[in-house]
Amino acid sequence: MNWQERISINPNICHGKPCIRGTRIMVSIILDYLGSGESVDTIMLEYPGLKKEDVNTVLSYAA
Repeated sequence: MNWQERISINPNICHGKPCIRGTRIMVSIILDYLGSGESVDTIMLEYPGLKKEDVNTVLSYAA
């Protein structure tokens, strides 16, 4: 999957930081949650608009 299908970078949204497309959920927030040991399910509960594919795309983007 091409990360650009799920992640957008727009200088007018969140100061140009990468976000999940159609939201203001920054990639860095998801990575912070994962880095602190939170599960994907927990992150999805915190951000109901988030899908598992979004989290997987964040990991691919970060790699």
